[in-house]
Amino acid sequence: MDILIYGTINSIALALMALGFALVYGISRVPNFAHGALYVITGFIAWSLLRTLGLNYFFSIVLAIIAIGVVGALMYQFVLIRVRGMAISEIIASYAIGLAILEGLRWGGFKGSTYTLPVFIEGSMTIGDIPVDFHRILVVGIGAAVVISLWLFTHYTRIGLALRGMAQDERAALMLGIDSDVMAVVAMASGAMLAGLAGIVLLPLGNIVVEKGYDVLIQAIAVCIVGGLGSWMGAVLAAFLIGFAQILTVVYLGTHFQMVVSLLAIILTLIFRPSGLFGRQKELEERV
Repeated sequence: MDILIYGTINSIALALMALGFALVYGISRVPNFAHGALYVITGFIAWSLLRTLGLNYFFSIVLAIIAIGVVGALMYQFVLIRVRGMAISEIIASYAIGLAILEGLRWGGFKGSTYTLPVFIEGSMTIGDIPVDFHRILVVGIGAAVVISLWLFTHYTRIGLALRGMAQDERAALMLGIDSDVMAVVAMASGAMLAGLAGIVLLPLGNIVVEKGYDVLIQAIAVCIVGGLGSWMGAVLAAFLIGFAQILTVVYLGTHFQMVVSLLAIILTLIFRPSGLFGRQKELEERV
């Protein structure tokens, strides 16, 4: 029962971490390697608004998520747009931005256990003799709501349908009058806000530390590669595969092997199925 409960919670958490990365790549084909930095800096912004300026927790969260969306849009508009289409340059540019953010925070004294966000709901309950705190239950609810909302947004709104069109066939979308760069800015801002939302929801479970940015980036890449780059629902299903594998590893081997699961998932997927479980990229045999 504990594996089932905490495996589900961990899987939803991984899905939240990866959705923003999957969204940006799926639409604009830009791998946002600043994803983990956006996750951490959102928590820092919310902490600053809450502790330094004394704003209400809810308003601090809303303002932090909006701010990180603006940061994501500016990243694309002023940096990534200049290297779009050059895969290696996109990775280097986005990773350099993320590295500058994270190491800038470290240089500014952002380290240790000083920075924490309060949980949304105090207390815990027992499910099948397994104690689970209310915030983790809320993580599951928020994660499910985000996945459902994202699906509804991309299927029943004009902007969402335009984003789907860009993801499916960019040339056809351009012929229909959809601006590729505008949609990429929207995707980048939305992906940044999803990363920020994941940070706001998950960071109260621990401390806001720079190292978390690197961990989240690796987890997001692992989930997206296993699920298939460009497949949003594939990322969700891959999050459950990796999430339960991590919990089983923690139970039978130890917590320090948890990250090894993600790294092995990346390596094995690239060896045996480079396109991922639900990806649309060409298989290795087709490219040799």
